[in-house]
Amino acid sequence: MYSTRYLETTGVTYLLRDWLTQRVNAEALIWLDEKRELISSGANLRVFFTAFSLVPSYTGKQNLELAPQDLQAASTLRKNWFPGHWTVDQAARTLLVLALPKDSPEKYLHTLDQVFTTADIGELVALYQALPLLPEPERLQKRAAEGVRSNMTAVFNAIALRNPYPAEYFDNLAWNQMVLKALFVGSPLLIYGLDARMNPELLRMLLDYADERKAASRPVSLELWRLVEIGGGDLETWRNN
Repeated sequence: MYSTRYLETTGVTYLLRDWLTQRVNAEALIWLDEKRELISSGANLRVFFTAFSLVPSYTGKQNLELAPQDLQAASTLRKNWFPGHWTVDQAARTLLVLALPKDSPEKYLHTLDQVFTTADIGELVALYQALPLLPEPERLQKRAAEGVRSNMTAVFNAIALRNPYPAEYFDNLAWNQMVLKALFVGSPLLIYGLDARMNPELLRMLLDYADERKAASRPVSLELWRLVEIGGGDLETWRNN
């Protein structure tokens, strides 16, 4: 009997490939399928790393431009998965990662560590976006936290925004720091679970941040005030101080 995670991963693989079938040429699809087959058969890891790097030269980097029914299919397979902003190369790279053999979790996780360590910005974005789709997600928390600490906004956004992974696996400390950093770097608060995971410590951090902005005569995000209201903060008292 297959696990729920296995069924999710298998369905996601078929869905991603179906999207690519409609958006890349036959040559690119044949190349991708050949590499996936080699990787899943246990080929030398050099095959995976080389293919992962070369993906954009075969697929291009255009947006997937998914229709509402595509997004509904994605959410059905994996709750809160929203790849509406994904590109074709990100989808293809996710397929390659999903093709990695998983018979040995330790070996699989070691390979993931290697690819994260050597990845460029574009590759990191694809990897962090794919985190909620990968096996052993509970063992990827430290890697996800590294993405949040990144000084590259695109990488930070890949894990923090429109990604269900943080809401499901971050503790309150990591979660609160991520939300505050999103405000600090000017990212929109398109964070899954934001309202549900509001907590007293985050409320305190948000008010402290607002105080700092006010003292520096800088504007305070309207999104911050919405969160403060959800957390039960007294806006009138703050505004009168």
